[in-house]
Amino acid sequence: MLCFGPNRGREVTYTNPHRWLPGFQPVAGDAALRTLVRRYLYAYGPATPQHFARWLNIPPRHAVELFDELAGELQPVVFEGEPGWTLVGDTGVPQQPHRGVRLLPYFDAFVVVGQPRTRLYPGAAARRALTPSGQAGNYPVLLVDGVVGGVWHQRRTGRKLEITVEPLRELTATQRRQLNDEVELVGAVMEAKPRLTVGTVSVGPHA
Repeated sequence: MLCFGPNRGREVTYTNPHRWLPGFQPVAGDAALRTLVRRYLYAYGPATPQHFARWLNIPPRHAVELFDELAGELQPVVFEGEPGWTLVGDTGVPQQPHRGVRLLPYFDAFVVVGQPRTRLYPGAAARRALTPSGQAGNYPVLLVDGVVGGVWHQRRTGRKLEITVEPLRELTATQRRQLNDEVELVGAVMEAKPRLTVGTVSVGPHA
């Protein structure tokens, strides 16, 4: 019924899929939901029905029913001491945890969908980067070793791009070099000359 259309500057647009895909036929509702569970788990698992329900904004009871319907395709696992579900056979994990620094934009899928929130937004990160109701994505975030470790903001003036990064703890020398690389990458994407300031982000969400 709805899909993204072409952006208009910073504005997002939507359109009917039939305008872009002649002959498009949507999948029936129940089958579509089961497909969505499979793809969610493939991208973001291990996860629980409660995680899926929160992401899709549906009653947890409905999510439990969907997981039950797919029981033959799902595999229970324990990840870092917590139970969850994944697709059968999709249990491979990296040999080493992720290390490094990333600058993620507003509403990046990783920080919006990633669960449990307490692990992704530890301690001060939850207070700084989430809304009081726990909504994610309202701030661009600094990712440090795979978890939220700060927020950041950019302000463009002509060809200049002022980037302010507010880490929630002191960065190591290696992390500072990685942050510099990320800032240069943002500048290249924005086709502007970036300048980094490490300090307090004084603007509010969606600024």
